[in-house]
Amino acid sequence: MPLTRDFRETVMARAKADRDFRSELIIEATNAFLGGDLETGKTLLRDYLNGTESIADIARQLQINEKSLRRMLGPKGNPTLKNFVSILHACSSVEHLTLKVCHH
Repeated sequence: MPLTRDFRETVMARAKADRDFRSELIIEATNAFLGGDLETGKTLLRDYLNGTESIADIARQLQINEKSLRRMLGPKGNPTLKNFVSILHACSSVEHLTLKVCHH
């Protein structure tokens, strides 16, 4: 089921205003990726980048074309492991997060 425009706008507004929410988007994207759910990981990173309006900055930091970054994280995108990890790292450094795997 596609998300409604109102829902996307709500997520973007919350990401812009709430640092904890932004951090959780990155953490959950990482957990989804590590759990084998690349689609959810891509969606959460796309929500983070759109909500923070930082896609141009992250693309520049990673030295990739902004359009390529959008395509990688799009529904048909297939980022390489290196690209996905680089995007996670760049987003987490913006939020001053240190991502690590914890064994439970």
